[in-house]
Amino acid sequence: MDGNDVKGAGKCPVMHGSHTETGKSATDWWPNSLNLDILHQHDTKTNPMDESFSYREAVKTLDFEALKRDMRALMNDSQEWWPADWGHYGGLMIRMAWHAAGSYRLADGRGGGGTGNQRFAPLNSWPDNASLDKARRLVWPLKKKYGNKVSWADLMILAGNVAYESMGLKTFGFGFGREDIWHPEKDVYWGAEKEWLAPSDERYEDVDKPSTMENPLAAVQMGLIYVNPEGVNGNPDPVKTAAQLRETFARMAMNDEETVALTAGGHTVGKTHGNGDASLLGPEPEAADVELQGFGWANPAMGGQANKAMTSGIEGAWTSKPTEFDMGYFEMLFGHEWELRKSPAGAWQWEPIDIKEEDRPVDTTDPSIRHNPIMTDADMAMKIDPIYNAICQKFMADPEYFKDTFARAWFKLTHRDMGPKVRYIGPEVPEEDLIWQDPVPVGPADFGIGALKAKIAESGLSISEMVATAWDSARTYRGSDMRGGANGARIRLAPQKDWEGNEPGRLQKVLSVLEPLAAEAGASVADAIVLAGNVGIEKAAKAAGFEIEVPFAPGRGDATDEMTDAESFDPLEPIHDGYRNWLKKDYVVSPEELLLDRTQLLGLTAPEMTVLLGGMRVLGTNHGGTKHGVFTDREGALTNDFFVNLTDMAYSWHPVGSGTYEIRDRKTGAVKWTATRVDLVFGSNSILRSYAEVYAQDDNAEKFVNDFVSAWTKVMNADRFDIA
Repeated sequence: MDGNDVKGAGKCPVMHGSHTETGKSATDWWPNSLNLDILHQHDTKTNPMDESFSYREAVKTLDFEALKRDMRALMNDSQEWWPADWGHYGGLMIRMAWHAAGSYRLADGRGGGGTGNQRFAPLNSWPDNASLDKARRLVWPLKKKYGNKVSWADLMILAGNVAYESMGLKTFGFGFGREDIWHPEKDVYWGAEKEWLAPSDERYEDVDKPSTMENPLAAVQMGLIYVNPEGVNGNPDPVKTAAQLRETFARMAMNDEETVALTAGGHTVGKTHGNGDASLLGPEPEAADVELQGFGWANPAMGGQANKAMTSGIEGAWTSKPTEFDMGYFEMLFGHEWELRKSPAGAWQWEPIDIKEEDRPVDTTDPSIRHNPIMTDADMAMKIDPIYNAICQKFMADPEYFKDTFARAWFKLTHRDMGPKVRYIGPEVPEEDLIWQDPVPVGPADFGIGALKAKIAESGLSISEMVATAWDSARTYRGSDMRGGANGARIRLAPQKDWEGNEPGRLQKVLSVLEPLAAEAGASVADAIVLAGNVGIEKAAKAAGFEIEVPFAPGRGDATDEMTDAESFDPLEPIHDGYRNWLKKDYVVSPEELLLDRTQLLGLTAPEMTVLLGGMRVLGTNHGGTKHGVFTDREGALTNDFFVNLTDMAYSWHPVGSGTYEIRDRKTGAVKWTATRVDLVFGSNSILRSYAEVYAQDDNAEKFVNDFVSAWTKVMNADRFDIA
């Protein structure tokens, strides 16, 4: 092209991002194709730390007390560029920690404060997170000072803890150990809405029935952490808000007492901000221009005055002493009658009908001025809902019980996604074991592994029975909140022993064999289950012509019913398992997308997913013994036949309804095999086919076995934080 080419005039010679008119991604061009990005969202290429860096080792060298001293000093070090309410940043820091942790949801374990994800979109720009960009910038000097010894994730949660302590609360404890991520979690499903704060009706089959909210969501609207503080869809009605509050907090693993404690304890300190015109605010951080340097919601009317801040639009403090943790919230809520009014920003809020001047909180900037306290619709729900009201009365009658209940609920909120207590680091880790931490005792590690393997091999259990049971025990693990997994052998206990996906009949048969063998050997049942799976794989590999030994790390313990919060395990029940070619029923989401979701929670890569699924098929581990995807005449041998036959052009593929297919001989038309969408996607998707072709090659039969064993061991050990 010469310089006079008109077609090239004005064209930029470099590649543009996806925001240009012509910059469509492959997903934009083919939106129905399977998007594997969720399996690659934390690629090591985005991590700036050295490959040898271990945060969990680095944080152990942190001067914990020095950091807390500096954090306490920060609370009262008001900055001109973002002045503190009443000269104390406690309320802002608590909100930062709360909103980091509060995105957690029990259904899939995603969200929460365990990764520092509040630094990135979309969370850094959610309407409910307005002004938290300022909180993170205020603690930046501490991150700069202590560097690699403290993660952003730990620092943000610690700021909330120290804020409460500086305001008079005796906290329950704190555990370090949260590792930062380095780019947005773009593939977490936060809702289908196309605009912020869209009516919550879009999330419900019936907005008046909160239980109909779409799973796995917990917040009532796009861009909110919990419920709308003005009421359902912004319409005040404490009765309806109470119903949404109960469902939302239950989806965060909180019961009614914890919900009341968190609401009251959270609103005992700090204030809401809505003293101005919200339409004057600048764009959120992700939409702001470069000169704002990551700040959003620029407020041209603030003028360095704390009393001009704007976030939720509601304006006011809940108590007379908003920098002290006391019983003021209950005294204010139950000591007055309340009526609806509008804030200066036009938001609905509740204000007292009559209140003494001395009981009104002072202005955040000018202590000579006093304002009415406020309550949100969620606060009024504490008074109106009979169950919440009774809990409030209990707390008011016993302030020490309230403070202890809140401290424990706050600890649970901020540590729920950290996994078992063995992952907590630091001098303030509580000694008490809490049931929501899914405690597991340390198991014996010095039993005769070889002797137990020999007895399992001679037990009469089939390869598929051993492998399927070990898989079912381990597949509950989810890296989102480090729950589930084989450690604890909770597959023996309610509710897991009765889950349809675990095939209770087959499970009980296998356990009846393994439990006495484990007892005789002095091993845990958890170890025996995993060891049996390994035995099955070694047998299958030998049948394929390969002598291998599957790695095994003893030391798993056996949990008891008393150690198990059965209700909180209900959301871990599998409704699908592509690895065992099973769907509980048809869903709006395709089976192959469900497979990706499970794979990501297990922490597996796309190649690991591929080799595992292909191996599970030829081992005959399909749920219910179906033959879909069992592309082999040597079932029970660990061969690469699944991939060989999937890619063989001697066959053709034909849908026969209900998501199933027939694989027919091209010459004779005879049906050779049957398959599901999950099977055939490994031949249809261009990326997955590239992996399938690797394992189908004549020279990669041994690589297939080795890679399968590696991926299998990764799943079996995913919850072994004691050996990580």
